[in-house]
Amino acid sequence: MEISALPTLEAHLLTALATPPTEVRRLFHGRGRCWQGLEQITVDWLQGQVLVSLFKEPDADFMQALTDLLAALTQTDAWQTSGARSLLLQHRDRQGSPMDVLWGQSSDYQDVIESGLTYKLDLGRNQNNGLFLDMRYGRDWVREHAAGKRVLNLFAYTCGFSVAAIAGGAEFVVNLDMAKAALSRGRDNHHLNNHDLKKVSFLGHELFKSWGKVRKMGPYDLIIIDPPSFQKGSFALTKDYQKILRRLPELLTANGVVLACVNDPTLTCQFLIDGMAAEAPDMVFSHRLENPAEFKDIELEAGLKALVFERHC
Repeated sequence: MEISALPTLEAHLLTALATPPTEVRRLFHGRGRCWQGLEQITVDWLQGQVLVSLFKEPDADFMQALTDLLAALTQTDAWQTSGARSLLLQHRDRQGSPMDVLWGQSSDYQDVIESGLTYKLDLGRNQNNGLFLDMRYGRDWVREHAAGKRVLNLFAYTCGFSVAAIAGGAEFVVNLDMAKAALSRGRDNHHLNNHDLKKVSFLGHELFKSWGKVRKMGPYDLIIIDPPSFQKGSFALTKDYQKILRRLPELLTANGVVLACVNDPTLTCQFLIDGMAAEAPDMVFSHRLENPAEFKDIELEAGLKALVFERHC
């Protein structure tokens, strides 16, 4: 990280805050490597709470320059008129990903709006707050294609896809994730949107030990696969993704659709296309979903990959 690059960050934030988003949004995406010297910084607008995240520990001089910049930012007209209530700095490279409150007062829980739907975020307790903002178009796509369908949401996390599916008229959604606390937050998210929980199931199980239960609740018209790159003791992307793909034929309806995702910068779309061809050859690649413009990446294949496959029997 380079001190000389900080004026670029300042200019970007002043422009963004001059017309603040009405919904949750990323304001600055250094991780896309489009701004040299700022590759380890992101800034998110969380309905009035502004979250600055550092993905790598900088040297002391850079940290001081950054905190000085952020302190000065809170004194600008753009900040004062934006409606911002707090300025937070999260150190994601430190043990426990601690968060500093640089200005205002932080709320541990924050309700945010995305595409008209409400989600509850956890701030200051976990590395991730409960909603991956680069997947917005994926959730929108699910909402647009869920009407009347039975949906399986694998690696459901806080059930963002499930909320979108029910909002789009899904008949039923099965959420599976081994993190029961995340599923509990998913239940909260459905409650926030006044959804009928009789249409939603939450399975707090390890996927590879639960195929029988998952299959029994199917078949499914739409399956969403959005795994972490690595989950200690349970999932390694390059080794285990294929195990999921080969199960698809027994889980899907005759005209089923799959949204398969990967967010490892070292893997390209071809990883999913080749894997599907080998393990579930009747699933045909349809198209890749675009990523939101604010997540611009210097290399298209390094960003989120969300691919749609359709079953052709």
